[in-house]
Amino acid sequence: MAVDSPVTELDKILDAAKRKKPEELLVTYKGVLYPSALCRAETFQALDIMEVRKDDVFLVAYPKCGTTWVKHILNDLTSAVLKNKGEVPPTDHTQLLEFGVPEKFQKIKSFPSPRVFVTHLHYDNIPKAVFGTKAKVLVVFRNPKDAAVSYYHFYNKNPGLPNVSSWDEFFQKFMSGEVCWSSYFDHALAWNKHMDEENIMIITYEEMKEVNLFLIQNCSLQYILKHLVPSSFHFVPGTVGDWKNRFTEAQSQEMDAKFEECLAGTKLGARLKYDKYCKC
Repeated sequence: MAVDSPVTELDKILDAAKRKKPEELLVTYKGVLYPSALCRAETFQALDIMEVRKDDVFLVAYPKCGTTWVKHILNDLTSAVLKNKGEVPPTDHTQLLEFGVPEKFQKIKSFPSPRVFVTHLHYDNIPKAVFGTKAKVLVVFRNPKDAAVSYYHFYNKNPGLPNVSSWDEFFQKFMSGEVCWSSYFDHALAWNKHMDEENIMIITYEEMKEVNLFLIQNCSLQYILKHLVPSSFHFVPGTVGDWKNRFTEAQSQEMDAKFEECLAGTKLGARLKYDKYCKC
């Protein structure tokens, strides 16, 4: 019997989610909301005892902070390494840690190194073996205003998540951490404590955009997409500053106050360049 590709399987899962009631679309595990179509308690339990290799690569990002963009880059890099070693990368080479069934952890034991894992999990919920083995951890952050707007659109386009009636409603949920994977600011505070650890590197979405613009400033986006980007690469990075089209003045001030309370004076707060990207 043919095995469904990851994309086909995901399509089936999301199609099934369309038939669920809104209150059935979310599940809580250890106080954090997750999409029930993709996450289950047994998988989290298996994740806690996952075997980690020292040459594994973990991409960590709060939702809508650049996960897909960096995942494609890492997938291309590690695929090139495997091919150079004469090995064939698995079709599902890049694994989302908290998604799927627990049996997948048995399957990925056979994957060649380097393996790439992607997760939106909070630092405290990542398997302790990741840090004990000194596997590489790449953490991506994005300014919270653009992240919130992008997450709002994602919520309403994803059949696996309950629709939110308005931006105002979603904003309040985002600010209080009542969204899947919980609070952006809790994630940021946790990672700020570990920025200087040798196996952890933090980059920002905005830094990647600046590098992107620096390297291709003389080349139109249309030309790049048509001639330079592989046909399988179906992702176009979002814009920086889109929050200005959605935030009210009061919401902007509320977010400013929250950032000041949580991240002002921190190393991660400085890296996010909040005044540059989040002030009019």
